[in-house]
Amino acid sequence: MKSLHKIPATVITGFLGAGKTTLVRHLMENAGGKRIALVINEFGDLGIDRDILAACGVPGCEEDNIIELPNGCICCTVADEFLPTMQALLNRADPPDHIVIETSGLALPKPLVKAFHWPEIRSRVTVDGVVAVLDVPAVAEGRFADDPDAVQAQRESDDSLDHENPLEEVYTDQILCADMVLLNKADLIDEPGLEAVLKTVGGQVRAGVKVVPTHRGQMDPLVLLGMGAAAEDDLDNRPSHHETEEDHDHDDFESFHVDLGSVGDLDGLEARLHTAIAEHNILRIKGFIDVPGKPMRHLVQAVGPRLDRYYDRAWKAGEDRSSRLVVIGLHGLDRAAITARILGTAA
Repeated sequence: MKSLHKIPATVITGFLGAGKTTLVRHLMENAGGKRIALVINEFGDLGIDRDILAACGVPGCEEDNIIELPNGCICCTVADEFLPTMQALLNRADPPDHIVIETSGLALPKPLVKAFHWPEIRSRVTVDGVVAVLDVPAVAEGRFADDPDAVQAQRESDDSLDHENPLEEVYTDQILCADMVLLNKADLIDEPGLEAVLKTVGGQVRAGVKVVPTHRGQMDPLVLLGMGAAAEDDLDNRPSHHETEEDHDHDDFESFHVDLGSVGDLDGLEARLHTAIAEHNILRIKGFIDVPGKPMRHLVQAVGPRLDRYYDRAWKAGEDRSSRLVVIGLHGLDRAAITARILGTAA
């Protein structure tokens, strides 16, 4: 009862490309008049997600209600960026009814939840719930070794094994901090496969955490925005790989952008992107394309081998009609080779 006077905040976490931004857009489209402020954190040097949401045309998605924290993981910049942002929201003459925080796909949620203990915001905001969004086809393909004991056994038995997998740690930390897990893109997998993922993930989450299949982030906002978890008071029950660390190391990941100029052959670009992803094990590509003669910009989003592209909105008057893609992957990306492949100049 003590937190009823506080503004609720929902933290949405999940691996790269799982569908967090799609979920946020769905929440905004179905907010029912509730005033929601969005805080978006992206890994990379080009803010794409904020622009996608600001272009959705839904009341509440106006740019003044969307705050972006680019160039760094929110869990590593709490004092410098997140806390001042929260204070600015709370000090508005007309503060929001609810705050939704979409973290970077590389973020650990627990350090962020800990930040709600800071005196400047503790008395005014509560973490209503942490939502983890998973990419069901990726989980079904076994891309993560989710059993820490099995990983340790492999480490001890095979000296040639790569003993560190940062993606595993990000993935498990996110679901272990969650109050609800959404198995997104459930329509891309058959029923037996979905049942297997439900069983696997159901055995990984904390007791009482619901695991729900979804398609394109379609989830009732009344369920997601009213959990009452007060997660900041429940940290001991949310285990993490990084309990003794002040922060975690993002040197395992890197990002860069590729400027393309106008692109007339979208099919050719798509083919080159698929090739680049396969050749260089790219995790994520996202950005906008200028198509000559078209009044609308073309959005490109790729997650592993899956790539979606579509016209999302008209170019604004005076807007720079540029084409730029952000590439995200594990440290050591061959930037020159990837750029050449995307541009079509590779030998």
